[in-house]
Amino acid sequence: MDRGGSDQCPSGHRLRPPAPTKYRPPHLRNPQSSSSGGDPPLHRQGVGRSSEIGPRPSPPQRTSLLPLKRQPPQPLLSSPQNSENRILPVRRPESRGIVGRSVNLLVNHFLVKFNPRVTVYHYSLDIRQLVSRGKRPPRKLRNKAGLRLILNKLFLDDQARFPVNRTAYDGEKNLYSAVSLPTGQFRVELSGEDLSTQTYVVSIKIMNELKLSKLEDYLSGKVPYVPRDILQGMDMVMKENPSRYRISIDRHFYPSSFKVEDDIGRGIAAYRGFQSTLRPTAQGLGLCLDCSVMACRKPLPVVEFLKEHIPEFDGAFLDVNLRRRVAHALKGLAVRVTHRLTKQLFTIAGLTAKSTRDLWFDFVDPKGKDPTVKVSLVQYFREKYDKEIVYQEIPCLILGRNNRTNHVPMEFCILTEGQRYRRELLDESRQEKMEEKCLARPPERRKTISEMMQDHDGPCGDATRNFGLQVEKNMTSVEGRIIGPPDLKLGAADVVRVENEKRQWNLAESSVVEGKRIDRWALIDFSSSDFPKLRAKDFITNLRNRSKSLGIVMEEPLLCHFTGMRDFSSVSRLEELLRSVVQEGSKKCWNKLQIVICVMAEKHHGYKYLKWVSETRIGVVTQCCLSNHANRGDDQFLGNLCLKINAKLGGSNVELIQRLPHFEEDDHVMFIGADVNHPVSKKSTTPSIAAVVSTVNWPAVNRYAARVLPQDHRTEKILDFGSMCRDLVNTYYRLNKVKPKKIVVFRDGVSEGQFDMVLNEELSALKKAVFDDHYQPRITLVVAQKRHQTRLFLENPGDGGATGNVPPGTVVDTKIVHPFEFDFYLCSHYGRIGTSKAVRYCVLWDENSFTSDQLQKLIYNLCFTFARSTRPVSLVPPVYYADLVAYRGRLFQEAAKEFHSHSIPPSKPHTFDLSFYKLHPDLQNIMFFV
Repeated sequence: MDRGGSDQCPSGHRLRPPAPTKYRPPHLRNPQSSSSGGDPPLHRQGVGRSSEIGPRPSPPQRTSLLPLKRQPPQPLLSSPQNSENRILPVRRPESRGIVGRSVNLLVNHFLVKFNPRVTVYHYSLDIRQLVSRGKRPPRKLRNKAGLRLILNKLFLDDQARFPVNRTAYDGEKNLYSAVSLPTGQFRVELSGEDLSTQTYVVSIKIMNELKLSKLEDYLSGKVPYVPRDILQGMDMVMKENPSRYRISIDRHFYPSSFKVEDDIGRGIAAYRGFQSTLRPTAQGLGLCLDCSVMACRKPLPVVEFLKEHIPEFDGAFLDVNLRRRVAHALKGLAVRVTHRLTKQLFTIAGLTAKSTRDLWFDFVDPKGKDPTVKVSLVQYFREKYDKEIVYQEIPCLILGRNNRTNHVPMEFCILTEGQRYRRELLDESRQEKMEEKCLARPPERRKTISEMMQDHDGPCGDATRNFGLQVEKNMTSVEGRIIGPPDLKLGAADVVRVENEKRQWNLAESSVVEGKRIDRWALIDFSSSDFPKLRAKDFITNLRNRSKSLGIVMEEPLLCHFTGMRDFSSVSRLEELLRSVVQEGSKKCWNKLQIVICVMAEKHHGYKYLKWVSETRIGVVTQCCLSNHANRGDDQFLGNLCLKINAKLGGSNVELIQRLPHFEEDDHVMFIGADVNHPVSKKSTTPSIAAVVSTVNWPAVNRYAARVLPQDHRTEKILDFGSMCRDLVNTYYRLNKVKPKKIVVFRDGVSEGQFDMVLNEELSALKKAVFDDHYQPRITLVVAQKRHQTRLFLENPGDGGATGNVPPGTVVDTKIVHPFEFDFYLCSHYGRIGTSKAVRYCVLWDENSFTSDQLQKLIYNLCFTFARSTRPVSLVPPVYYADLVAYRGRLFQEAAKEFHSHSIPPSKPHTFDLSFYKLHPDLQNIMFFV
């Protein structure tokens, strides 16, 4: 079997890395513009004229374009005032990886060629509506579609000076042009369908001249500073064509129509779109494009949508329950009206209290001649619009726009395109349909991506070509390598070699390395008054037998408590129940319970109460499962349950036989994982959750301790990173009587724009916290990125398994990686469904002098040590565990909202109170979270 080369460290003296690259003297940062805002209904459009108002400044001088003496390239990224002390990411080792057998791959990166002599002009736009009433200032607009409409009108009226196909607009305030544009203020007038005219002032100001020669210098490694302003501008150029023809939703582009086979019923369809990003790579500038699928409401007339979405709706009378369902289905949706000619969009605010037949209103003569009279809505539509209302027994829609409301019959309203339907609202069968469409197998995904690159509404269009960009429409061919799996240690066998295709190992005839004896445990059956009820006696017997086969001695439970799921609805009731069970168990054995197994009849929101109470207030390990799974009693389920229980109690399920690459037996290496979980809520009173985990044993490195803290809302920097790591280093010392000589940190959840923060702030905080005159461990810092669009495909499907995915252990460190920084893509897991997604590992700092082979093999081997799996996982375990702990902290926060809030001073939100997140001392250094 291919072992992927030796895991032995190279002999000879290891040199410390050279001093970190430092910033050059600070330069001014090129202005970066961004804005955000909601999308209120569209403004009226029509015909009109545009004119320039105010003096037009002369175009900026462009001395750099003259054929004079060329200046040396300057870094485009500005540096803070203390720039001389800031460091840059390490460069790639001179030797790339060679371990493993080669495999030919295709990657969804498309080479983009550009002319380095071209200059792209970056302008800032400000569009405001002139308001004639009184002396009110112009009103700033935020609707992207409306802003684009106004800008297009300006360009249409003066095509000579504003060539629309040589510009790219982000829909807010950033405009990029391949030619120099006039600057100043310009008046644009649009006429609506009611013949009224709206006047707008468009202010255009030059922000920067983006010289693509600087991007060429960066790609060739001449300057280390990434020209983000140039990349952002060119990325906007690549998005200009799809933004004109497709619907933009959360950086994805979707068509306005769907395929017949993508109709999933109930008025919902799956729309197939794509997301793209421009990346600097070793082969040059690359466009990474991946397909996506989103559930949207079909753009149907409202009545037809309701008939599909709510089968009980037939356009007749609505009872109380049906009315509530209809209102819930429609509120907040955008519609167009059909009874009059208009392109305005309206938002559904609700339903009228009365049916359409019974709606009357005061009609005021617009000329003021006739007195105000009462008119029925049915009569008004008949006389005003020559429309006969068919569905008179149902309410009208209340449409809101510009702080005004209108009552419009449902039959004259049509849902607009691109209105997302949240997947969690779909029923089970439709969720399965969506999942099947999202998890496309590799051949299907590869074909879809290629087709989208060729489409007229894809990323390649006139604007792209007019900026001098040439896009290769074939995927990048790259040579990957498949690293061999490590040999594993289980209890019954000396050496366990994993299965060749899936890289999994079988516990049917093996046991865990170290089974933790379980003689003090309790069972709480929460299904005794619900369905399905647990067959407790059979479950206990089956669980004990499966534990015994895995080498885990499990005695009979000290007590069994039977109750119902109603106890999950109250934090105080759960705490009272758990305390009574723990106290009763302690009396029987004169010691504290090791674990409480909780069997639930169904998934319940009270799960977070159970975990918060048990892990922060009582200090007892809990393991939950569902009664229907427990009653089945199959070996796989029970085996997985035993693995989790053993890991939580400090046992060892699997270990590597050989030591990790690059390290010696007495090195005492500690692996740290760090992540931040951000809230869905936009309220500043809802904290982000920072989690840090670390190994506490060597050389097995399969036991972890965890720390979790709340921090400022949506703050990615781990504010207490230094103190959390110091606590973990001290914990390692207490358990091993020695501090770790080397530390490898894996950071999750940060983008490339945040690398500087991780490198210069978090790493600095770590060193300040743990370093002293006598202790300075060597540190390596690696970022793990999961949220990227890169996909690897086998050029020859025969090189993979039955699913068509790349094999576990596939690594790529050429062509599609960074031009000179140390990064690589590693697919460590077996893709059973859909298309596998490799993790991108970026090395920011390395005092341990890893080679590419050593670090790639180390990470891949670590993926075999995940406690609750019998196959390698997709993400290096320190990061995987940090994700789990951060999520557990989120559960604590949600539980904290509903407990003891009256005891917290109003000036301090209780969700930030550290006491709600402080782990019980008995659980701080064990893996309670797996």
